[in-house]
Amino acid sequence: MPKEYSTEICKKLEAGFRAAGLYRPMRISQYDAGTELTYEASSVGKASRARVRLVVDKFVGGGFAGQVYRVKVLGIDSDDGSIERLEVGRAYAMKILIPPSSFSRLFRNVLYWIGFQGPFQLQVNPAAAKAGALWQKFIRRGAKIRFGDESTVADIYATFVDDKLGSCGELSEWIDGRTWRLEVDDRLDLMKRWRRGKAVDEQRLGSPEYRAKREFMSEFVELLYDMGGHEFARQYEWSTCKSQPNALKRQGTEDGPATPAMIIPAFGGLVAVDFRAGLALLPLLPMSPGDFKLIAKGLMRGSLVQFDRGDVARLEAFMQTHSDEFADSAKMLEELKTTEQVYRDSVPDITHNHIRLFYSRKLWSTMLGSAVTGWRVRNLVDEEHERKLRSSRVLTLIFFVIGVIPFLGKFIRRIWGRADWRKHYVTMLTSWDYFRRAVGGRIAEKVIVWYRAGRFSDERALKIADGACEAGLDLTPRCGVWRFLGHLPLSILPAGLHRFLTDWEYAKERLAYFIVRPVRLYFNAGLREQWLREMMAEGQKKHMLSDEDAEIILSQVSEPFIQKYLKNLAVHICTLPVTQVVSVAVAIIYVLLHPEMPRVQAWGIGLGIIALFQVVPISPGSLVRGLYVLYLVIRERNFKDYNIAVFLGFFKYVGYLAFPIQMTYHYPALARFMAAHWSTEAVHIVPVFGERGALLEHWVFCLFYNWPLTIRRRMRKRAELRASRSERYWHAGLCAVGAAGIFGLVDFAYLRNFGELPGLRDIWWLAVAVIVPLVCGAAVTLGCGSAPLWKRIVAAAGCGAVVGVLYTAASVILSRNSGIAASCVWRIFIFAILSTIGAIVTELKLPGTDLE
Repeated sequence: MPKEYSTEICKKLEAGFRAAGLYRPMRISQYDAGTELTYEASSVGKASRARVRLVVDKFVGGGFAGQVYRVKVLGIDSDDGSIERLEVGRAYAMKILIPPSSFSRLFRNVLYWIGFQGPFQLQVNPAAAKAGALWQKFIRRGAKIRFGDESTVADIYATFVDDKLGSCGELSEWIDGRTWRLEVDDRLDLMKRWRRGKAVDEQRLGSPEYRAKREFMSEFVELLYDMGGHEFARQYEWSTCKSQPNALKRQGTEDGPATPAMIIPAFGGLVAVDFRAGLALLPLLPMSPGDFKLIAKGLMRGSLVQFDRGDVARLEAFMQTHSDEFADSAKMLEELKTTEQVYRDSVPDITHNHIRLFYSRKLWSTMLGSAVTGWRVRNLVDEEHERKLRSSRVLTLIFFVIGVIPFLGKFIRRIWGRADWRKHYVTMLTSWDYFRRAVGGRIAEKVIVWYRAGRFSDERALKIADGACEAGLDLTPRCGVWRFLGHLPLSILPAGLHRFLTDWEYAKERLAYFIVRPVRLYFNAGLREQWLREMMAEGQKKHMLSDEDAEIILSQVSEPFIQKYLKNLAVHICTLPVTQVVSVAVAIIYVLLHPEMPRVQAWGIGLGIIALFQVVPISPGSLVRGLYVLYLVIRERNFKDYNIAVFLGFFKYVGYLAFPIQMTYHYPALARFMAAHWSTEAVHIVPVFGERGALLEHWVFCLFYNWPLTIRRRMRKRAELRASRSERYWHAGLCAVGAAGIFGLVDFAYLRNFGELPGLRDIWWLAVAVIVPLVCGAAVTLGCGSAPLWKRIVAAAGCGAVVGVLYTAASVILSRNSGIAASCVWRIFIFAILSTIGAIVTELKLPGTDLE
């Protein structure tokens, strides 16, 4: 999600840059709302061009493929006919194929260069941008054949070149939609069978939106393969775990996944919106689980490196099969063939061009011509030098080689290819006043980028740019440059940490948020209600909470039960920093207590201690949280209202969802929202895969919310089925004797062969020390008849403890050494835990369609 910031501050900084009067153009990484733009746009599928004036409505976001905006058309001027479906006053999606982040741009370009030995063509080559747009037009027509409605693919209208950002771009249909709702579903067992293709009663299946999107994307991938768009299909392969946001659900189809107008009703409202890949798929660098399959398929097609290559011959065959639907597409197909040929011949691409590189003059001519085009698009050369380079292959090759020089290459290219940049650098060397203005202008440019990233407050951004005044900015670098240089080394840190270290007001605000606010939430009922309302407003903004659910929650917010749960949530928030504080303290104590150890080694171990605290399933913070819930159970003598939270509370990460899950049946709307809010916000810190609407978000929600509901439903059903039986526990003794007998036999055999009794560590390799207690616990819970769950677990734990005692007794008899009895405590402890685990796992995994 884009960060919120003031566009007015950015305008002031931009005005300051312009006031500096520099000869070079301003570096721009993205546009702000309200920015007016003018492009020479080329229609997709029609031979028409137009001058289009746009205004940016909002910046939607950016990734490796580029940056997306919602824009409105202000005017269209054309001599040869307007661009089809482009109308003044309407909103459209604008995608400019260059990432706003310099790191994303570098990473993307490096991978593309490794794969194709050239610059990122979608950015720098208008033929590549046009080819991708034409493919999308054909795919849209194919969707009409497969799904009965071409609106299942977003339409694309025009391509253009943005000479400020130095990139190609496109105008397409604006889809007012969302990713998916996180649906409450207590039948994940049925969902698992459905995913495996087994027969299930669909009337009992839950998660209709999830299933509709999965089926739609599967069908869509098949369509893309049928049409020859093998590598476009990567954008919709479910197994990549990051493709799900590329298919949106249109607003207005909220009543369910189906609309009567569709031939395949289950796909109603779903639309494919993104066909521009961001990263090349290299054979030795899979970046998702699904990439392994895609790499194998690519190798079978003879495609070692994959990006967006399509099979035009297969597309043509598809068109011939459905000639009625493509009767008017002959010219568009010819244009696709032409642009595809230019696109593919614009880079060496040794994995596809092979020996053509040694003999094809046409290939090299196209490569050199496209290189000059790319330099012009990226603003590395002006019109005059573009003409000079096109007239001389020698100069083109020299210009290319210069660009390969590290650090200096780009600088030399600017001096050679751009008169304005050449004048800028010369004047910097000959005029001290201009040099000062140039430094101030560069500071303003950098501060804009940092400010958008959230590194500064409004006031600090202006101050670092050397002060603001009513008339504008004074950008002379008297002291502003020193402030800027002070922040420069910190710019490698995450934006939040950078601001925390340099902005005391912000630091106090964050400390109060994490330390003081949870305490206030615990004691102040009004503040708790306000906290809930703020979370609900954010949930509605992100489409995680419907208006109906919001009304239900607000009607319940004053109930005592709700207030009790909110108070307990406040305690959970108080425990957030406990693990971090304890881990850092332990690490520091370790370093201080080992002065003899080399400092690098000591601090390395200290960092390892901190890292260990982050991955252990039970941490100091989770212990505090679990003990608090246990305290509530004892104080209120109320196990029923805490029967889930009292167990989950002891586990790290999962424990934060203990109370939302506990509220499920009392307040399902609130529980659903709280679980979605907490789990998804936590997962969004994961790069790429943690994107909103991606599969990881849904998986985490199901793990922490729907799976416990499924388990509870199965256990209740199982309890009903067992109700006719009688409780029994006598078999636990037989299990304990049998398990102890097995251990005794193992000890006897070990004693005969090695002359001594084994310890537990000596028989781990036989897996006896693990398997026997696990099986013992499973056998106990299976034989307990109608006993409630907690009694089954207690019986299993007791059985494990008895096994430890009997095993120790057997060891004493075999060795005739009473000293071995000291190991009894460890055996009791380990076997009791393993038997408990065996009982719990058995209860969770017991098969049976009667439970579904």
